[in-house]
Amino acid sequence: MNGLELARAYYEAYGAPMLRERFSELLPVIAVGLCGSGSECWGYDDLVSRDHDFEPGFCLFLPDEDTVDRRTAFLLERAYAALPKAFEGLSRSRMNPVGGGRHGVIRRADFFRDRCGSPDGALTVEGWLTTPEELLAEALNGEVFFDGDGAFTRIRTRLADMPEDVRRKKLAGRLILMKQAGIYNYPRILAHGEAGAAQLAIHAFADAAMRAVFLLNRRPMPYYKWSFRAMRELPFGGNLAEAVEFLLLSDNEPETARTKEAVLADIGALIVGEVVRQGLSDAEGDDPEVHGYAVNGGIADPALRNRHVLAAV
Repeated sequence: MNGLELARAYYEAYGAPMLRERFSELLPVIAVGLCGSGSECWGYDDLVSRDHDFEPGFCLFLPDEDTVDRRTAFLLERAYAALPKAFEGLSRSRMNPVGGGRHGVIRRADFFRDRCGSPDGALTVEGWLTTPEELLAEALNGEVFFDGDGAFTRIRTRLADMPEDVRRKKLAGRLILMKQAGIYNYPRILAHGEAGAAQLAIHAFADAAMRAVFLLNRRPMPYYKWSFRAMRELPFGGNLAEAVEFLLLSDNEPETARTKEAVLADIGALIVGEVVRQGLSDAEGDDPEVHGYAVNGGIADPALRNRHVLAAV
């Protein structure tokens, strides 16, 4: 049983009855689930993950104090803390009985403000450009077990719908970095004898390529710890994870370097192919930089289009 399954089972066994019996007035406005920080929120937890912050628990998301006052929130915290301390052979933390911010009672506005700077997920263009994608991913991961009025789910749906102009700006920058860091600069840096800098170029290419793949799937890339696992699950580009890992893990000796140059070009061509398939560029050839400028040129908002092409990276 992974963390998400554990959380749902614990909620269904103890949390749902507690809410029905003692806080029925909150059912129209409360949301319950497990999402946010931690590998268990992705379903990626394993035996290694259980060395810290792994316990039966779930999140109770409340609206603001105008709807649910502090006293009621406090009583709910106490009720949550009083739930059974052991479940399925696992014990809850004694030091943070209400979850320490990961579990327990959390104001809905605080959860989203911590991740995107907005209590209701309504972002300006600047907010979309500057919010780290891994934090957006945290706002969208996990599962919602119950959502009385649907407000929590509506905010998540809003955050999952990145404006197309913003997606284009982010994607354009990633495509250009792919060309500059990897396809163009990697062999040149090696020719200068700078093996360390060459590997930094590979890293820059890998990060840009992975982020481009997530953008093409209309999903934010999670924290780097889980980026490869999440990438393998994507409809487009999941099969590129192995090639990106090869770039990062292999040496830069002459024979390997030649292979890496070919892999860089292949990854670039495959990503460009999807860019064209989605109608984001009508440029010709496989050069990611050329297509990056074409993607940027398709931005409808002139103010955003005319900002530096790397403004979103």
